[in-house]
Amino acid sequence: MRDRTIKDFLEELAARVPAPGGGAAAALHAAQGAALVGMVARYSTGEKYAKHQETVERIIAESDELRAAALRLAEDDAAAFTAVADAYKLPRATDEEKAARSAAIAVSLIGAGRPPAAVIALAERVVVLAAELLPVGNPNVISDVAAASEAARAAATTARVNVEINLSGIRDEQARAELGAAAGAVDDIAALAGHVTEAVRKQIAK
Repeated sequence: MRDRTIKDFLEELAARVPAPGGGAAAALHAAQGAALVGMVARYSTGEKYAKHQETVERIIAESDELRAAALRLAEDDAAAFTAVADAYKLPRATDEEKAARSAAIAVSLIGAGRPPAAVIALAERVVVLAAELLPVGNPNVISDVAAASEAARAAATTARVNVEINLSGIRDEQARAELGAAAGAVDDIAALAGHVTEAVRKQIAK
C-alpha cells in the first residue's frame, strides 16, 4: 500500500472490494497527522528555536516513527479484513465445516479489531505531540498543528467504528475488554484534538 500512488489507492478504496476500507483510511488519517506534526517541528528548528531544540527533535523522531507505523497499520487492516471475508466464505455443509468456519470467523474478527485499536492509540500520540508542539512551534505554520490534530481525531473516530463493528461479533471476553478499552478512549482523544484546534484558531485570530 505504501508504494501505491494516491490516485491508485483512492480508486481501490472506491472499488467494490473488501479491502482497503475504512480501517485503512483511518490509518492514513493518522499517518497524515503524524506527517503534519513532523513538518511543523522541522520548521521549528534553528537558532530562533534553540531553547526548545530537545523537545522539537524528540517530536520529529516520534512523529516519523508514528507515520511509518500508521502505514503498516493500514496494510495490516487491509490484510485482517480480507481474512474476515475469507473466513465467511468457508464451507458449512457439515457440522465439522460449520465448527471450523465459526472458529475461523471468531479468530479473524479479533484480528480485524486489533489494527484499528492500534490506530486509536497511535492517533492519541499524534494529538499529544501536536499539543506539545503548539506553544513552541513556528507560528507561521501553526495552522498545520490544528490540521494534524483534526487528522488524528478523524483517525481515532473512524477507527473506533471499525473496532466496534468487529467487537459485536467477538465472544472472547479478554479480547472484548481489550478492544472495548481502545474504543472507550476515543472521546478523550477527540476532546484533546478539539482543544488544540481551538487554541490554534484563537492564536490565528489575534
